[in-house]
Amino acid sequence: MSLPHIPNITPPISLTRSETINLLLASIAQEEIGLAHILKAEGETFRKVMDAGSSTLKDCLQINESLNRTLRSVVKSQMLLHFKLEDVLLLDAANRSEGKPQ
Repeated sequence: MSLPHIPNITPPISLTRSETINLLLASIAQEEIGLAHILKAEGETFRKVMDAGSSTLKDCLQINESLNRTLRSVVKSQMLLHFKLEDVLLLDAANRSEGKPQ
């Protein structure tokens, strides 16, 4: 098995630790927005099906199962984002304690 090849990136990217922390926080925020859109879409789908009024018990149970799977996936993503946020906050605290410029 060979090692992965990392290409030479031109021009070189130079970010300060503070800029990197800000980018990580922005990425967390973007992921949160994406999850919010998923939840909103699921809610709208559920509302449309319920407003139609022609749903059978079997249909309702299938929709409920689908919503449960989606919510479980969102909760898992939320947990990972929370861990990511905790790690970024630790980086920021370490950055501040070392007296590095912001």
